[in-house]
Amino acid sequence: MTSPEPQPPAPQPSEPESKDRVYRSAPAIAGGVLLLGICGWLGIDAVISGEGRTPWMALAVLLLVVPLVVAFTLRPAVYAGDDRLRIRNPFRLVVVPWGQVASLRSAYSNEVLTESGAKYQLWAVPVSLRARKKAARREMRDTARARRQMGRDEGRGSALGMTAGLGEGLSREPVSDGPARAETDRIMDELRGLREARHQAESARGEVTVRWAYEVLGPAAAGAVLVLILLVVG
Repeated sequence: MTSPEPQPPAPQPSEPESKDRVYRSAPAIAGGVLLLGICGWLGIDAVISGEGRTPWMALAVLLLVVPLVVAFTLRPAVYAGDDRLRIRNPFRLVVVPWGQVASLRSAYSNEVLTESGAKYQLWAVPVSLRARKKAARREMRDTARARRQMGRDEGRGSALGMTAGLGEGLSREPVSDGPARAETDRIMDELRGLREARHQAESARGEVTVRWAYEVLGPAAAGAVLVLILLVVG
């Protein structure tokens, strides 16, 4: 009697891969959709109702303008994963492993500095001085409100002659968990946290790669050539 053959162990379920965090500019996307709608409306109207070379000129201008609008509004994005940072700018795609990120700097623009000294701007995370001022005003209001609440609580405590510990039941207005920050500044704080956590990871090593966005540059260049030819021909 033969013994039954041992069954192979059941395959263990693989751990789910963590998804990249995606950062994009909502105002830029809204503006891009609006511009594309205007371009489409004007271009189609010129093609349908235009005479002579006007329809051809309209098509050439659309071929030039539409890729540029997409490049500067809809295309920019930042993908932050466990091992690398992918920066999709209007005309380039830059992949920077966390081990190559020296720092993330915020001034008049948000930038990534690599260990080799290269600098790449984050088009999808633009700096808004207006948002920073708004956040600063909010922080001042929250601080003033918290101080007024503390003064009212102290006044109630002294008027009622409360002993230690009895004042804990008084209602308080909720205060913010931390200082008010502009949205893009909070995003940069998250990216800095990822960089600190993953900078020394073995899987976060590698070389910086840069690829030109030929899918944008090609149509735009073709449109520019057609516009130039039509203008020269007359």
